[in-house]
Amino acid sequence: MDWYQITNPESLDTPALVVYPDRVSANIRRAIAMVADPARLRPHVKTHKSPDVTRLLLAAGITRFKCATIAEAEMLAIEGAPDVLLAYQPIGPKVDRLAHLIKIYPHTKFSCLIDNPDAATAMARTFAAAGLTVPVYLDINVGMDRTGIAPGDEALQLYKVATEQKGITPVGLHAYDGHIRDTDLAERTRKCDEGFAKVQALRKNIGEPLTIIAGGSPTFPVHAKRANDIQCSPGTFVYWDKGYGDGFPDQPFLPAALVVTRVISKRSETRLCLDLGHKSIAPENELTRRVFFLNGPELKPVGQSEEHLVVEAGPGHGYAIGDLFYGIPYHVCPTVALYDRAYTIEAGRVTGTIWKNTARDRILTV
Repeated sequence: MDWYQITNPESLDTPALVVYPDRVSANIRRAIAMVADPARLRPHVKTHKSPDVTRLLLAAGITRFKCATIAEAEMLAIEGAPDVLLAYQPIGPKVDRLAHLIKIYPHTKFSCLIDNPDAATAMARTFAAAGLTVPVYLDINVGMDRTGIAPGDEALQLYKVATEQKGITPVGLHAYDGHIRDTDLAERTRKCDEGFAKVQALRKNIGEPLTIIAGGSPTFPVHAKRANDIQCSPGTFVYWDKGYGDGFPDQPFLPAALVVTRVISKRSETRLCLDLGHKSIAPENELTRRVFFLNGPELKPVGQSEEHLVVEAGPGHGYAIGDLFYGIPYHVCPTVALYDRAYTIEAGRVTGTIWKNTARDRILTV
């Protein structure tokens, strides 16, 4: 039997997100092996959003985490995570929410990003008024061009501004290089090293032993080989997906989360309709790069709407209404966010244990 097949599928309504805990645990072990010391890992929880995966990471000796939302930060705090970075510059109500979070979860050390003097000053004012001094990391733009400040004189000035504020204290540099996606590891390494050298130069110019948090999943193998004071923050490794599996074959991770779907209609002699619409699989990629069916690799998506996916199966395919397909998402992170729960599969069976994707909500209690 293939690793993904479920022997009691009649108990599983579709479309469904399923996870394989043994594979998740194997991926965690492999990530730790790549850095040698779990203290160097600061995994991003945006992929799984799950208390259950968080517990597995904690049990493996990982104590530092990264997240993108206040809800993800609170989920981590609820699970007892010692160190949580909100990899975001909180603006508006998010500053008040973070301050409240820090007060109600004193066992967790929270930090966040800054990339702008005005934002940093406003943030510091709010934290100081709440009686807090919050660690902050300068968000350095190494080419992603999404957020961050250039690693030069502007960043030096921002660091100076941050040191002068009550309510915040600069403790490190954050450099996300998610734009580097070359399949060739040598070329990926060259580009990664080029950007990282600017971050190292900035730290040297600042003249303080600042922590550096670097990279995501694509450049994880490169940053994993750096000095012990460089923290790595991959996220997708816990579940992996088709996009990264194809794009980065040098990485050893296993697909550990699938979408399961059924044939609900036959559109013609060669076409099938599955219950896997936009609401069930991340739709941002072009149609043929949203899902890959392990037990139907020849299936070609030709149309999709909110609840339906039409696929071309070819003549004489032999598939029937009710047949089950197991799909690897091309992009697992936003796919997980479409489901409030994942069903665990162990020894080929739906166990009845549900992993809630708690932090897919924007607000938990704060």
